[in-house]
Amino acid sequence: MKAFAAAALGIVLSVQAAFAAEPVFPPASRIGLVPPEDMMISKRFSGFESEEKAAVINFVEMPPAAYAQLVNGLTKDALKRQGMSETSRETLKLGARTGVLIGGTMGGPVQGRKWVMAVKDEDLTALVIAQVRGGQDGYSDAQMQNALKSIALRGPVSMEEQISALPFRLGDKAGFRPVRVMAGNSVLFTDGPQDTIKAVEQPMVILAATLNVPVPPAERRSQFAHAALNSNQILKDIKVERSESFRFRGQDWHEIVAKAVEAESGQPIVVMQTIRFEPDRYVRMVGLTRVEQRDQNLPRFRTVIDGVDMNP
Repeated sequence: MKAFAAAALGIVLSVQAAFAAEPVFPPASRIGLVPPEDMMISKRFSGFESEEKAAVINFVEMPPAAYAQLVNGLTKDALKRQGMSETSRETLKLGARTGVLIGGTMGGPVQGRKWVMAVKDEDLTALVIAQVRGGQDGYSDAQMQNALKSIALRGPVSMEEQISALPFRLGDKAGFRPVRVMAGNSVLFTDGPQDTIKAVEQPMVILAATLNVPVPPAERRSQFAHAALNSNQILKDIKVERSESFRFRGQDWHEIVAKAVEAESGQPIVVMQTIRFEPDRYVRMVGLTRVEQRDQNLPRFRTVIDGVDMNP
């Protein structure tokens, strides 16, 4: 009887282990993995996190052609400029897929350990960034590396499912259509036949939400908004036409309208950035349009952001 009980328990444990080893996919994500123990699906971004152990694993889905550019750009010097000192580099063979896994330490104000992994599939490049802040009290290097090497990729997820997993709900889209969801917390819209927009040949709207983050105090929100706009790498020669803070629907907002130049093409454009602040989160809208279409599109941009509701 004892032998039978022991065998039965062994079977149960084996089954549990098999289920535990199954990769977990965050909502609408094509990237999944077997997360370290106690690490949960994040509500702030596409990936996993553990507040107790100060650890995150963040997923970014990119086109397949991005893999070569990513790997070539992940040099020791480039990583060092981003605050990461490389300590290991490994070429991965994951079935038919290839990848690279880089480990290192973080300096500056955020001390800890960091891993960057890129994996190439036929129609997708998966970029995975993992961090454990602080000392060695969180997950070990082996635990994090094992989790990253368990990466799994699945087929395309419908646009409807991707949008349903965003941390906000969309209202009136003002005639724009969604073409891409990014990092689990942002979505790109356009109006026109092209899904890939060059030189702002079609108007674009980007909505992004940031959750559970320190929101700047009221007196610093204008400075915060200007810094956010100036950090946009697709814009240059930004000349602000209007910048104002206001209250609407019981919340604090800040809006900037500016002329700029699309960096790659030199195309003159108009940009509208609207940020809606809540106590522990904010949602940011950036709308881009050619100068000759500004009167048509600026009101549409505001319609989009006005119709957004944050999920509880």
